[in-house]
Amino acid sequence: MTQQIQPRIILLKEGTDSSQGLPQIISNINACQAIAEAVRTTLGPRGMDKLIIDDRKKATISNDGATILKLLNVVHPAARILVDIAKSQDAQVGDGTTSVVILACEFLRQMKPFLEEGVHPRVVIHALRRGTQLALDRLDEIAVKIAKDDPAQVRSLLEKCATTALNSKLVAHQKEFFSKLVVDAVMLLDELLPLDMIGIKKVAGGALEDTRLVSGVAFKKTFSYAGFEMQPKKYANPKIALLNIELELRAERENAEVRVKSVEEYQKVVDTEWNILYDKLVTLHKAGVKIVLSKLPIGDVATQWCADRDMFCAGRVPEEDLRRTQKACGGRIHTTVVGLTDATLGTCELFEEVQIGADRYNLFTGCPRARTCTIVLRGGAEQFMEETERSLHDAIMIVRRARKNDSVVAGGGAIDMELSYHLRQHSRNVTSKQQLLIGAMAKAFELIPRQLCDNAGFDATFVLNKLRNRHANGDLWAGVDIQREDVADNFTACVWEPALVKANAIVAASEAACSMLSVDETVKNPASSSTLPNENKPVKPGRGMGRPC
Repeated sequence: MTQQIQPRIILLKEGTDSSQGLPQIISNINACQAIAEAVRTTLGPRGMDKLIIDDRKKATISNDGATILKLLNVVHPAARILVDIAKSQDAQVGDGTTSVVILACEFLRQMKPFLEEGVHPRVVIHALRRGTQLALDRLDEIAVKIAKDDPAQVRSLLEKCATTALNSKLVAHQKEFFSKLVVDAVMLLDELLPLDMIGIKKVAGGALEDTRLVSGVAFKKTFSYAGFEMQPKKYANPKIALLNIELELRAERENAEVRVKSVEEYQKVVDTEWNILYDKLVTLHKAGVKIVLSKLPIGDVATQWCADRDMFCAGRVPEEDLRRTQKACGGRIHTTVVGLTDATLGTCELFEEVQIGADRYNLFTGCPRARTCTIVLRGGAEQFMEETERSLHDAIMIVRRARKNDSVVAGGGAIDMELSYHLRQHSRNVTSKQQLLIGAMAKAFELIPRQLCDNAGFDATFVLNKLRNRHANGDLWAGVDIQREDVADNFTACVWEPALVKANAIVAASEAACSMLSVDETVKNPASSSTLPNENKPVKPGRGMGRPC
Protein backbone atom coordinates (compact mmCIF):
# COMPACT_ATOMS: atom_id res chain seq x y z
CA MET A 1 0.00 0.00 0.00
CA THR A 2 1.52 3.25 -1.12
CA GLN A 3 1.90 5.84 1.70
CA GLN A 4 0.22 9.10 0.82
CA ILE A 5 2.36 12.26 1.16
CA GLN A 6 0.65 15.02 3.12
CA PRO A 7 0.60 18.29 1.14
CA ARG A 8 2.39 21.30 2.64
CA ILE A 9 -0.06 23.94 3.83
CA ILE A 10 1.08 27.53 3.40
CA LEU A 11 -1.00 29.76 5.66
CA LEU A 12 1.01 32.96 5.92
CA LYS A 13 2.73 35.04 3.30
CA GLU A 14 6.35 34.18 2.59
CA GLY A 15 8.66 36.18 4.83
CA THR A 16 6.16 36.48 7.71
CA ASP A 17 7.87 36.38 11.13
CA SER A 18 5.92 34.32 13.67
CA SER A 19 6.90 33.66 17.30
CA GLN A 20 4.70 31.80 19.75
CA GLY A 21 4.55 29.92 23.01
CA LEU A 22 6.42 30.50 26.25
CA PRO A 23 9.54 31.94 24.58
CA GLN A 24 7.39 34.73 23.15
CA ILE A 25 5.99 35.61 26.59
CA ILE A 26 9.49 35.63 28.09
CA SER A 27 10.70 37.80 25.20
CA ASN A 28 7.93 40.35 25.89
CA ILE A 29 8.83 40.40 29.58
CA ASN A 30 12.50 41.02 28.76
CA ALA A 31 11.53 43.90 26.47
CA CYS A 32 9.53 45.49 29.30
CA GLN A 33 12.49 45.13 31.65
CA ALA A 34 14.55 47.23 29.25
CA ILE A 35 11.89 49.97 29.41
CA ALA A 36 11.89 49.86 33.22
CA GLU A 37 15.68 50.23 33.32
CA ALA A 38 15.38 53.44 31.30
CA VAL A 39 13.08 55.20 33.78
CA ARG A 40 13.61 53.59 37.20
CA THR A 41 16.42 55.99 38.18
CA THR A 42 14.05 58.99 37.83
CA LEU A 43 11.80 57.91 40.73
CA GLY A 44 11.58 59.94 43.92
CA PRO A 45 13.02 63.18 45.29
CA ARG A 46 16.59 62.06 44.59
CA GLY A 47 15.83 60.71 41.11
CA MET A 48 18.05 61.60 38.18
CA ASP A 49 17.06 63.48 35.03
CA LYS A 50 17.30 62.28 31.44
CA LEU A 51 18.63 64.33 28.52
CA ILE A 52 16.91 63.27 25.30
CA ILE A 53 17.70 64.70 21.87
CA ASP A 54 15.08 64.08 19.19
CA ASP A 55 15.49 63.80 15.43
CA ARG A 56 15.24 67.59 15.09
CA LYS A 57 18.17 68.06 17.49
CA LYS A 58 15.89 69.48 20.18
CA ALA A 59 17.16 68.69 23.68
CA THR A 60 14.70 67.84 26.47
CA ILE A 61 15.66 67.47 30.13
CA SER A 62 13.02 65.68 32.18
CA ASN A 63 12.42 63.08 34.88
CA ASP A 64 8.75 62.62 34.02
CA GLY A 65 8.09 59.03 33.01
CA ALA A 66 5.43 59.80 30.39
CA THR A 67 7.59 62.48 28.74
CA ILE A 68 10.65 60.21 28.60
CA LEU A 69 8.76 57.26 27.13
CA LYS A 70 7.07 59.48 24.57
CA LEU A 71 10.41 60.84 23.39
CA LEU A 72 12.09 57.41 23.27
CA ASN A 73 9.96 56.33 20.27
CA VAL A 74 9.58 52.75 21.49
CA VAL A 75 8.87 50.39 18.56
CA HIS A 76 8.56 47.02 20.32
CA PRO A 77 4.84 46.12 20.17
CA ALA A 78 4.67 44.67 23.68
CA ALA A 79 6.72 47.46 25.26
CA ARG A 80 4.37 49.99 23.67
CA ILE A 81 1.79 48.90 26.24
CA LEU A 82 3.94 50.48 28.96
CA VAL A 83 4.08 53.73 27.00
CA ASP A 84 0.29 53.68 26.77
CA ILE A 85 -0.26 53.14 30.50
CA ALA A 86 2.18 55.96 31.28
CA LYS A 87 0.18 58.27 29.00
CA SER A 88 -3.07 57.08 30.59
CA GLN A 89 -1.75 57.74 34.10
CA ASP A 90 -0.59 61.20 33.04
CA ALA A 91 -3.97 62.03 31.49
CA GLN A 92 -6.05 60.66 34.36
CA VAL A 93 -4.21 61.86 37.47
CA GLY A 94 -1.11 63.67 36.20
CA ASP A 95 1.46 61.98 38.44
CA GLY A 96 2.80 58.51 39.14
CA THR A 97 3.82 57.81 35.54
CA THR A 98 7.20 56.34 36.51
CA SER A 99 5.69 54.32 39.35
CA VAL A 100 3.08 52.67 37.14
CA VAL A 101 5.70 51.61 34.56
CA ILE A 102 8.22 50.09 36.97
CA LEU A 103 5.42 48.47 39.02
CA ALA A 104 4.03 46.73 35.92
CA CYS A 105 7.53 45.53 35.00
CA GLU A 106 8.13 44.26 38.53
CA PHE A 107 4.88 42.27 38.41
CA LEU A 108 6.15 40.61 35.24
CA ARG A 109 9.63 40.03 36.65
CA GLN A 110 8.26 38.33 39.75
CA MET A 111 5.99 36.08 37.67
CA LYS A 112 8.68 35.13 35.16
CA PRO A 113 10.18 32.24 37.23
CA PHE A 114 6.75 30.64 37.65
CA LEU A 115 6.16 30.75 33.90
CA GLU A 116 9.54 29.15 33.28
CA GLU A 117 8.63 26.40 35.75
CA GLY A 118 5.51 25.54 33.75
CA VAL A 119 2.73 27.50 35.49
CA HIS A 120 0.04 28.35 32.95
CA PRO A 121 -0.23 32.10 32.14
CA ARG A 122 -3.97 32.04 32.90
CA VAL A 123 -3.26 30.93 36.46
CA VAL A 124 -0.80 33.80 36.84
CA ILE A 125 -3.30 36.30 35.40
CA HIS A 126 -6.02 35.12 37.78
CA ALA A 127 -3.64 35.54 40.75
CA LEU A 128 -2.66 39.05 39.60
CA ARG A 129 -6.27 40.16 39.38
CA ARG A 130 -7.08 38.66 42.74
CA GLY A 131 -4.10 40.38 44.33
CA THR A 132 -5.05 43.68 42.68
CA GLN A 133 -8.54 43.53 44.18
CA LEU A 134 -7.12 42.74 47.63
CA ALA A 135 -4.76 45.71 47.35
CA LEU A 136 -7.55 48.07 46.28
CA ASP A 137 -9.78 46.93 49.13
CA ARG A 138 -6.99 47.51 51.63
CA LEU A 139 -6.20 50.90 50.08
CA ASP A 140 -9.81 52.00 50.42
CA GLU A 141 -9.94 50.71 53.98
CA ILE A 142 -6.97 52.64 55.34
CA ALA A 143 -7.25 55.83 53.25
CA VAL A 144 -7.80 58.91 55.38
CA LYS A 145 -10.71 61.15 54.45
CA ILE A 146 -10.41 64.89 55.01
CA ALA A 147 -13.50 66.86 55.99
CA LYS A 148 -14.41 69.44 53.36
CA ASP A 149 -16.36 71.69 55.71
CA ASP A 150 -13.18 73.35 56.99
CA PRO A 151 -11.63 75.52 54.24
CA ALA A 152 -8.34 75.91 56.10
CA GLN A 153 -7.97 72.15 56.49
CA VAL A 154 -8.83 71.57 52.85
CA ARG A 155 -6.24 74.11 51.72
CA SER A 156 -3.63 72.52 53.95
CA LEU A 157 -4.43 69.13 52.41
CA LEU A 158 -4.09 70.48 48.89
CA GLU A 159 -0.77 72.20 49.63
CA LYS A 160 0.68 69.01 51.13
CA CYS A 161 -0.41 66.97 48.12
CA ALA A 162 1.14 69.53 45.77
CA THR A 163 4.36 69.55 47.81
CA THR A 164 4.60 65.76 47.61
CA ALA A 165 4.08 65.87 43.83
CA LEU A 166 6.82 68.52 43.44
CA ASN A 167 9.30 66.68 45.69
CA SER A 168 10.62 64.61 42.80
CA LYS A 169 10.68 67.46 40.28
CA LEU A 170 13.33 69.84 39.12
CA VAL A 171 11.76 72.63 41.20
CA ALA A 172 11.87 70.67 44.48
CA HIS A 173 13.86 73.44 46.20
CA GLN A 174 11.01 75.89 45.50
CA LYS A 175 8.23 73.42 46.36
CA GLU A 176 6.72 75.60 49.11
CA PHE A 177 6.41 78.57 46.76
CA PHE A 178 4.98 76.60 43.85
CA SER A 179 2.66 74.44 45.99
CA LYS A 180 0.89 77.58 47.24
CA LEU A 181 0.79 79.01 43.73
CA VAL A 182 -0.70 75.79 42.31
CA VAL A 183 -3.34 75.61 45.02
CA ASP A 184 -4.26 79.27 44.44
CA ALA A 185 -4.62 78.54 40.72
CA VAL A 186 -6.93 75.55 41.28
CA MET A 187 -8.99 77.38 43.89
CA LEU A 188 -9.66 80.15 41.35
CA LEU A 189 -11.55 77.69 39.11
CA ASP A 190 -15.22 76.79 39.34
CA GLU A 191 -16.62 73.49 40.64
CA LEU A 192 -15.93 71.59 37.40
CA LEU A 193 -12.21 72.44 37.64
CA PRO A 194 -11.61 72.69 33.86
CA LEU A 195 -7.92 72.23 33.14
CA ASP A 196 -8.02 74.36 29.98
CA MET A 197 -8.93 77.43 32.05
CA ILE A 198 -5.45 77.44 33.61
CA GLY A 199 -2.96 78.96 31.20
CA ILE A 200 0.81 78.75 31.58
CA LYS A 201 2.98 81.33 29.80
CA LYS A 202 6.79 81.24 29.82
CA VAL A 203 8.87 84.42 29.96
CA ALA A 204 12.64 84.06 29.72
CA GLY A 205 14.71 85.80 32.37
CA GLY A 206 14.38 86.34 36.07
CA ALA A 207 14.26 83.82 38.89
CA LEU A 208 11.68 81.11 39.55
CA GLU A 209 10.37 83.14 42.48
CA ASP A 210 9.42 85.90 40.01
CA THR A 211 6.67 83.63 38.69
CA ARG A 212 3.27 85.26 39.20
CA LEU A 213 -0.34 84.17 39.12
CA VAL A 214 -2.83 86.32 37.21
CA SER A 215 -6.45 85.96 38.26
CA GLY A 216 -7.74 86.12 34.71
CA VAL A 217 -6.48 85.79 31.14
CA ALA A 218 -2.96 86.83 30.18
CA PHE A 219 -1.15 86.45 26.88
CA LYS A 220 1.87 87.95 25.21
CA LYS A 221 1.32 91.14 23.24
CA THR A 222 1.24 90.32 19.56
CA PHE A 223 3.02 92.09 16.72
CA SER A 224 1.77 95.65 16.28
CA TYR A 225 2.24 98.34 13.68
CA ALA A 226 3.19 101.94 14.22
CA GLY A 227 0.67 103.78 16.32
CA PHE A 228 0.19 101.19 19.07
CA GLU A 229 2.31 103.33 21.46
CA MET A 230 -0.47 105.94 21.41
CA GLN A 231 -3.16 103.47 22.42
CA PRO A 232 -4.32 103.43 26.05
CA LYS A 233 -2.83 100.65 28.14
CA LYS A 234 -5.51 100.40 30.83
CA TYR A 235 -9.33 100.23 30.77
CA ALA A 236 -11.99 99.71 33.41
CA ASN A 237 -15.07 97.67 32.40
CA PRO A 238 -14.33 97.83 28.64
CA LYS A 239 -16.35 96.23 25.88
CA ILE A 240 -14.29 93.59 24.06
CA ALA A 241 -14.80 92.55 20.43
CA LEU A 242 -13.37 89.15 19.47
CA LEU A 243 -12.95 88.91 15.69
CA ASN A 244 -11.85 86.48 13.05
CA ILE A 245 -11.51 89.04 10.25
CA GLU A 246 -8.71 91.14 8.83
CA LEU A 247 -8.59 94.86 9.49
CA GLU A 248 -6.04 95.91 6.89
CA LEU A 249 -5.74 96.74 3.22
CA ARG A 250 -4.98 93.53 1.42
CA ALA A 251 -2.52 93.48 -1.46
CA GLU A 252 -3.73 92.16 -4.80
CA ARG A 253 -2.68 88.74 -5.90
CA GLU A 254 0.07 88.41 -8.44
CA ASN A 255 -2.34 87.20 -11.12
CA ALA A 256 -5.04 89.73 -10.28
CA GLU A 257 -6.11 92.04 -13.09
CA VAL A 258 -8.23 95.19 -12.80
CA ARG A 259 -9.06 96.99 -16.05
CA VAL A 260 -9.95 100.64 -15.84
CA LYS A 261 -10.37 103.27 -18.54
CA SER A 262 -9.51 106.38 -16.55
CA VAL A 263 -7.81 107.63 -13.43
CA GLU A 264 -11.21 108.36 -11.90
CA GLU A 265 -12.26 104.72 -12.16
CA TYR A 266 -8.99 103.57 -10.55
CA GLN A 267 -9.53 106.09 -7.75
CA LYS A 268 -12.98 104.65 -7.15
CA VAL A 269 -11.48 101.19 -6.71
CA VAL A 270 -8.95 102.51 -4.20
CA ASP A 271 -11.59 104.52 -2.33
CA THR A 272 -13.86 101.49 -2.12
CA GLU A 273 -11.11 99.43 -0.47
CA TRP A 274 -10.49 102.16 2.08
CA ASN A 275 -14.21 102.65 2.70
CA ILE A 276 -14.70 98.93 3.41
CA LEU A 277 -12.00 99.10 6.08
CA TYR A 278 -13.27 102.36 7.56
CA ASP A 279 -16.86 101.08 7.66
CA LYS A 280 -15.73 98.13 9.81
CA LEU A 281 -13.83 100.41 12.18
CA VAL A 282 -16.71 102.88 12.46
CA THR A 283 -19.13 100.04 13.24
CA LEU A 284 -16.86 98.86 16.06
CA HIS A 285 -16.54 102.37 17.45
CA LYS A 286 -20.29 103.02 17.37
CA ALA A 287 -20.90 99.77 19.27
CA GLY A 288 -18.82 101.16 22.14
CA VAL A 289 -15.97 98.69 21.69
CA LYS A 290 -12.78 99.67 23.50
CA ILE A 291 -10.68 96.53 22.91
CA VAL A 292 -10.43 94.74 19.56
CA LEU A 293 -8.81 91.30 19.44
CA SER A 294 -8.53 89.46 16.15
CA LYS A 295 -7.10 86.12 15.11
CA LEU A 296 -6.12 87.68 11.77
CA PRO A 297 -3.82 90.68 11.15
CA ILE A 298 -4.74 94.26 12.04
CA GLY A 299 -2.85 96.71 9.79
CA ASP A 300 -1.15 100.02 10.48
CA VAL A 301 -4.10 102.09 9.23
CA ALA A 302 -6.53 100.40 11.62
CA THR A 303 -3.99 100.60 14.47
CA GLN A 304 -3.58 104.36 14.05
CA TRP A 305 -7.33 104.83 13.62
CA CYS A 306 -8.00 103.02 16.91
CA ALA A 307 -5.28 105.00 18.70
CA ASP A 308 -6.89 108.29 17.62
CA ARG A 309 -10.16 107.18 19.25
CA ASP A 310 -8.69 105.75 22.49
CA MET A 311 -9.27 102.16 21.38
CA PHE A 312 -6.90 99.22 21.88
CA CYS A 313 -6.39 96.62 19.14
CA ALA A 314 -4.26 93.49 18.76
CA GLY A 315 -4.07 91.19 15.77
CA ARG A 316 -2.68 87.69 15.22
CA VAL A 317 -3.89 86.57 18.67
CA PRO A 318 -3.37 82.78 19.06
CA GLU A 319 -6.60 80.83 18.80
CA GLU A 320 -6.10 79.20 22.21
CA ASP A 321 -5.84 82.60 23.93
CA LEU A 322 -8.78 83.97 21.95
CA ARG A 323 -10.96 81.00 22.96
CA ARG A 324 -10.02 81.31 26.62
CA THR A 325 -10.74 85.05 26.54
CA GLN A 326 -14.15 84.28 25.06
CA LYS A 327 -14.95 81.74 27.80
CA ALA A 328 -13.82 84.11 30.54
CA CYS A 329 -15.08 87.49 29.28
CA GLY A 330 -18.15 86.33 27.37
CA GLY A 331 -19.33 87.29 23.91
CA ARG A 332 -18.52 85.32 20.79
CA ILE A 333 -15.94 85.32 18.02
CA HIS A 334 -17.32 87.31 15.07
CA THR A 335 -16.64 86.76 11.40
CA THR A 336 -18.36 90.06 10.59
CA VAL A 337 -18.92 93.37 12.36
CA VAL A 338 -22.62 93.42 11.52
CA GLY A 339 -25.01 92.99 14.43
CA LEU A 340 -22.72 93.80 17.35
CA THR A 341 -24.66 94.00 20.62
CA ASP A 342 -23.79 93.95 24.30
CA ALA A 343 -24.74 90.25 24.39
CA THR A 344 -22.19 89.37 21.69
CA LEU A 345 -19.40 91.50 23.16
CA GLY A 346 -17.21 90.52 26.08
CA THR A 347 -16.25 92.53 29.12
CA CYS A 348 -14.03 92.42 32.20
CA GLU A 349 -13.45 94.54 35.27
CA LEU A 350 -9.94 95.62 34.33
CA PHE A 351 -7.69 95.40 31.27
CA GLU A 352 -4.08 96.49 31.37
CA GLU A 353 -0.87 95.99 29.46
CA VAL A 354 2.14 95.39 31.68
CA GLN A 355 5.83 94.71 31.20
CA ILE A 356 6.99 91.24 32.30
CA GLY A 357 10.66 90.66 31.65
CA ALA A 358 11.48 91.68 28.10
CA ASP A 359 7.90 91.13 26.89
CA ARG A 360 4.66 93.01 27.25
CA TYR A 361 1.56 91.10 28.34
CA ASN A 362 -2.15 91.85 28.05
CA LEU A 363 -4.01 91.06 31.27
CA PHE A 364 -7.79 90.63 31.60
CA THR A 365 -8.89 90.41 35.25
CA GLY A 366 -12.31 90.28 36.88
CA CYS A 367 -13.79 88.12 34.12
CA PRO A 368 -17.55 87.62 34.71
CA ARG A 369 -18.41 84.52 32.66
CA ALA A 370 -15.89 81.94 33.83
CA ARG A 371 -13.28 81.68 36.54
CA THR A 372 -9.85 81.40 35.00
CA CYS A 373 -6.23 82.14 35.79
CA THR A 374 -2.83 82.30 34.11
CA ILE A 375 0.58 81.36 35.51
CA VAL A 376 3.35 83.55 34.09
CA LEU A 377 6.43 81.38 34.52
CA ARG A 378 9.90 82.92 34.79
CA GLY A 379 13.24 81.18 34.47
CA GLY A 380 16.54 80.96 32.67
CA ALA A 381 17.13 78.24 30.07
CA GLU A 382 14.30 77.17 27.78
CA GLN A 383 14.67 73.48 28.72
CA PHE A 384 14.47 74.39 32.41
CA MET A 385 11.23 76.34 31.92
CA GLU A 386 9.72 73.52 29.87
CA GLU A 387 10.46 71.00 32.62
CA THR A 388 9.07 73.42 35.21
CA GLU A 389 5.88 73.68 33.15
CA ARG A 390 5.57 69.88 33.10
CA SER A 391 6.14 69.79 36.86
CA LEU A 392 3.43 72.39 37.49
CA HIS A 393 1.06 70.47 35.22
CA ASP A 394 1.55 67.32 37.32
CA ALA A 395 1.02 69.26 40.55
CA ILE A 396 -2.13 70.92 39.16
CA MET A 397 -3.55 67.52 38.18
CA ILE A 398 -2.82 66.13 41.66
CA VAL A 399 -4.50 69.10 43.39
CA ARG A 400 -7.55 68.78 41.11
CA ARG A 401 -7.88 65.10 41.97
CA ALA A 402 -7.39 65.77 45.68
CA ARG A 403 -10.10 68.43 45.59
CA LYS A 404 -12.54 66.06 43.87
CA ASN A 405 -11.56 63.01 45.96
CA ASP A 406 -10.80 63.81 49.57
CA SER A 407 -9.09 60.48 50.42
CA VAL A 408 -5.32 60.61 50.93
CA VAL A 409 -2.59 58.15 51.86
CA ALA A 410 1.03 58.53 52.92
CA GLY A 411 3.65 58.52 50.19
CA GLY A 412 7.34 57.75 50.29
CA GLY A 413 6.74 54.00 49.93
CA ALA A 414 4.55 53.79 53.05
CA ILE A 415 1.36 52.70 51.29
CA ASP A 416 3.34 50.27 49.10
CA MET A 417 4.90 48.54 52.11
CA GLU A 418 1.51 48.28 53.80
CA LEU A 419 -0.05 46.70 50.71
CA SER A 420 2.91 44.33 50.47
CA TYR A 421 2.48 43.28 54.10
CA HIS A 422 -1.28 42.81 53.65
CA LEU A 423 -0.89 40.61 50.56
CA ARG A 424 1.84 38.54 52.21
CA GLN A 425 -0.34 37.90 55.23
CA HIS A 426 -3.30 37.00 53.05
CA SER A 427 -1.25 34.59 50.92
CA ARG A 428 -0.60 32.42 53.97
CA ASN A 429 -4.30 31.60 54.11
CA VAL A 430 -4.45 30.53 50.43
CA THR A 431 -4.18 26.77 49.91
CA SER A 432 -3.79 26.64 46.11
CA LYS A 433 -0.75 27.48 43.99
CA GLN A 434 -1.92 31.10 44.04
CA GLN A 435 -0.28 31.34 47.47
CA LEU A 436 3.15 31.68 45.86
CA LEU A 437 1.88 34.00 43.13
CA ILE A 438 0.21 36.43 45.55
CA GLY A 439 3.34 36.29 47.70
CA ALA A 440 5.40 37.23 44.66
CA MET A 441 3.02 40.11 43.95
CA ALA A 442 3.49 41.27 47.54
CA LYS A 443 7.24 41.32 46.97
CA ALA A 444 6.73 43.37 43.80
CA PHE A 445 5.12 46.18 45.83
CA GLU A 446 8.40 46.57 47.74
CA LEU A 447 10.03 47.85 44.55
CA ILE A 448 8.86 51.45 45.12
CA PRO A 449 10.55 51.98 48.53
CA ARG A 450 13.57 49.95 47.37
CA GLN A 451 14.01 52.15 44.31
CA LEU A 452 13.60 55.30 46.40
CA CYS A 453 16.49 54.10 48.56
CA ASP A 454 18.66 53.12 45.59
CA ASN A 455 18.13 56.50 43.90
CA ALA A 456 19.06 58.31 47.11
CA GLY A 457 22.17 56.19 47.69
CA PHE A 458 20.79 54.48 50.83
CA ASP A 459 21.27 50.90 51.97
CA ALA A 460 17.98 49.52 50.59
CA THR A 461 18.21 46.18 52.43
CA PHE A 462 18.65 47.88 55.81
CA VAL A 463 15.80 50.34 55.25
CA LEU A 464 13.38 47.70 53.92
CA ASN A 465 14.05 45.41 56.88
CA LYS A 466 13.13 48.24 59.24
CA LEU A 467 10.00 48.99 57.19
CA ARG A 468 8.89 45.36 57.28
CA ASN A 469 9.31 45.34 61.05
CA ARG A 470 7.39 48.60 61.52
CA HIS A 471 4.47 47.45 59.37
CA ALA A 472 4.38 44.05 61.08
CA ASN A 473 3.96 45.92 64.37
CA GLY A 474 0.98 47.90 63.02
CA ASP A 475 2.65 51.14 61.88
CA LEU A 476 0.55 51.78 58.74
CA TRP A 477 2.32 54.86 57.49
CA ALA A 478 5.98 53.95 58.01
CA GLY A 479 7.89 54.98 54.90
CA VAL A 480 11.29 56.07 53.65
CA ASP A 481 12.66 59.27 55.19
CA ILE A 482 14.83 60.76 52.46
CA GLN A 483 16.20 63.51 54.69
CA ARG A 484 17.55 61.29 57.51
CA GLU A 485 18.29 58.05 55.61
CA ASP A 486 15.88 56.23 57.88
CA VAL A 487 12.21 55.35 58.25
CA ALA A 488 9.53 57.70 59.57
CA ASP A 489 5.77 58.16 59.86
CA ASN A 490 5.21 59.83 56.52
CA PHE A 491 1.60 60.74 57.29
CA THR A 492 2.74 62.79 60.28
CA ALA A 493 5.52 64.21 58.10
CA CYS A 494 2.81 65.39 55.65
CA VAL A 495 4.08 63.32 52.72
CA TRP A 496 0.62 62.82 51.25
CA GLU A 497 -0.80 61.80 47.91
CA PRO A 498 -4.41 61.24 46.79
CA ALA A 499 -5.55 57.64 47.17
CA LEU A 500 -6.90 57.84 43.62
CA VAL A 501 -3.35 58.22 42.24
CA LYS A 502 -2.16 55.01 43.86
CA ALA A 503 -5.35 53.12 42.98
CA ASN A 504 -5.10 54.14 39.34
CA ALA A 505 -1.43 53.14 39.21
CA ILE A 506 -2.12 49.69 40.69
CA VAL A 507 -4.99 48.98 38.30
CA ALA A 508 -3.08 50.20 35.24
CA ALA A 509 0.06 48.24 36.14
CA SER A 510 -1.92 45.06 36.81
CA GLU A 511 -3.91 45.32 33.57
CA ALA A 512 -0.73 45.94 31.58
CA ALA A 513 0.93 42.88 33.12
CA CYS A 514 -2.14 40.75 32.41
CA SER A 515 -2.26 41.97 28.81
CA MET A 516 1.40 41.09 28.37
CA LEU A 517 0.96 37.61 29.83
CA SER A 518 -2.06 36.85 27.67
CA VAL A 519 -0.12 37.30 24.41
CA ASP A 520 1.54 34.01 23.41
CA GLU A 521 2.09 34.68 19.70
CA THR A 522 3.34 37.58 17.62
CA VAL A 523 2.91 37.64 13.86
CA LYS A 524 4.83 40.28 11.93
CA ASN A 525 3.92 40.70 8.28
CA PRO A 526 6.74 41.30 5.80
CA ALA A 527 7.29 44.75 4.42
CA SER A 528 5.55 45.23 1.08
CA SER A 529 7.96 45.23 -1.85
CA SER A 530 7.86 48.19 -4.20
CA THR A 531 6.44 47.65 -7.65
CA LEU A 532 8.25 50.59 -9.17
CA PRO A 533 10.66 49.20 -11.81
CA ASN A 534 13.26 51.98 -11.53
CA GLU A 535 13.25 52.43 -7.75
CA ASN A 536 16.57 50.69 -7.10
CA LYS A 537 18.34 52.14 -10.11
CA PRO A 538 20.83 54.94 -9.42
CA VAL A 539 19.64 58.40 -10.33
CA LYS A 540 21.72 60.01 -13.04
CA PRO A 541 22.60 63.67 -12.70
CA GLY A 542 20.61 65.99 -14.94
CA ARG A 543 19.46 69.54 -15.39
CA GLY A 544 16.13 69.08 -13.61
CA MET A 545 12.60 68.49 -14.90
CA GLY A 546 13.74 65.16 -16.39
CA ARG A 547 16.02 66.81 -18.97
CA PRO A 548 19.33 65.06 -19.75
CA CYS A 549 22.68 66.63 -19.09
